[in-house]
Amino acid sequence: MTVVQFRWLARASQRKSTRKIGLKCAAMAVGLMVAQLTLTAQDRNILPAKNPSGVAATMTTSGTFDFNNPFFKSLGTNGRACVTCHQPTEGWGVSAAGVQQRFKQSKGTDPIFRPVDGANCPTNARPGDAAAFSQLLNKGLLRIDMPLPGSAEFSIQVAADPYNCSKPTDISVYRRPLPATNLKFLSAVMWDGRETAPGKSIADDLTQQAIDATLGHAQAAAAPDAATAQAIRDFEINLFTAQVLDKRAGILFADGANGGPIALSQQAFFLGINDPLGGNPTGAAFDQNVFSLFSSWANSRKGNRDEQEARASIVRGEQLFNTMVIPISGVAGLNDATGQPVIMGTCGTCHNTPNVGDHSLSVPLNIGVTDASRRTPDQPLFTLINNSTGERVQTTDPGRAMISGKWSDIGKFKGPVLRGLAARAPYFHNGSAATLLDVVNFYNDRFSIGMSEQQKEDLAAFLRSL
Repeated sequence: MTVVQFRWLARASQRKSTRKIGLKCAAMAVGLMVAQLTLTAQDRNILPAKNPSGVAATMTTSGTFDFNNPFFKSLGTNGRACVTCHQPTEGWGVSAAGVQQRFKQSKGTDPIFRPVDGANCPTNARPGDAAAFSQLLNKGLLRIDMPLPGSAEFSIQVAADPYNCSKPTDISVYRRPLPATNLKFLSAVMWDGRETAPGKSIADDLTQQAIDATLGHAQAAAAPDAATAQAIRDFEINLFTAQVLDKRAGILFADGANGGPIALSQQAFFLGINDPLGGNPTGAAFDQNVFSLFSSWANSRKGNRDEQEARASIVRGEQLFNTMVIPISGVAGLNDATGQPVIMGTCGTCHNTPNVGDHSLSVPLNIGVTDASRRTPDQPLFTLINNSTGERVQTTDPGRAMISGKWSDIGKFKGPVLRGLAARAPYFHNGSAATLLDVVNFYNDRFSIGMSEQQKEDLAAFLRSL
């Protein structure tokens, strides 16, 4: 299905709905038609996929989807391919629900359940033993082996480890696979930026990431050649994914709205765009109106009452994202970097890339997700001790500090791209938020925002529409 056909389908169905069945029914009919399109045809440049909130779609700007790309091929020794952990139907990442379905269907033999990092710990992990893969099954988390850097400004004590897989010199942490789509907008590669090399472009970093993933996750005996790694990168970097249909609000690019992957693929971007800390190379000031996808719906009266209410909620959520004042405090990488104990910011202060929502420069932050106070029993707990001062910090994941070795980087992670969220629950790097409403509640509690229940619902509705 071409872009033109995709748009025509939406317009034609809406025209028909006005005469016969109503706009919402037409939107749902479009959603069903889109969702039923096969994901294996090679003459289309849009892939649709249903999710709990409606339908998402991925567009490739390369012309057509090449399913013979090495992205889809096993290049290692354990049957895994890039697609194993980057499912087109799950926002090019994985969802916990999707992982559970694969476990049930394969009886635990799907390649994602390889002990190397699919198990809580590789030692004695037997195929089909759900308990041994509980982090992957429950939260969609892979195990990441993190040796202590030789130059680390701290030492580590393992305070608690439910999986007996960590030691002071080499710890195991558990993180969500990041989506292999919308990569045009990245300022750092991987949650902790470990694939972001100084002086290299994001394209170069993604090429290296493909090599490292093949050697690590796929347990290849040798690195893929340069042409193979570049082919994977080129496939990924042309992908754009966004929600196209909301079950209640209807088509998200109808009536002047700019939801969906087509508009996203045309979104301007450069490193530093709209940076709130003065990092925009053009010198342009920060614009707090980060998202402008649904402003045309502000006074919309189209559709039935349910659809009108759903659209109004999304519009209010977008406005909250842009304008709701948040007293940001205690965020390492932001408050300390600016010398301001409290910054009266907005969601866009940390999610500033226009209509995308990640940070346009590599600025890892510690917002408190890994604080010991938020630990659940399924997470490890580490005590980090400053070699110079003796200060102690407890965390469930040291984050960027395990790459840089810097005390100041403890608990820091990058903010992910916010498009296509509905397809890839749960959220945060450790899957600690089961739903987008849980994400909103985290921020409301963490920064004492004082949001009403309606505001929470509106902001979650907006995030689901992305």
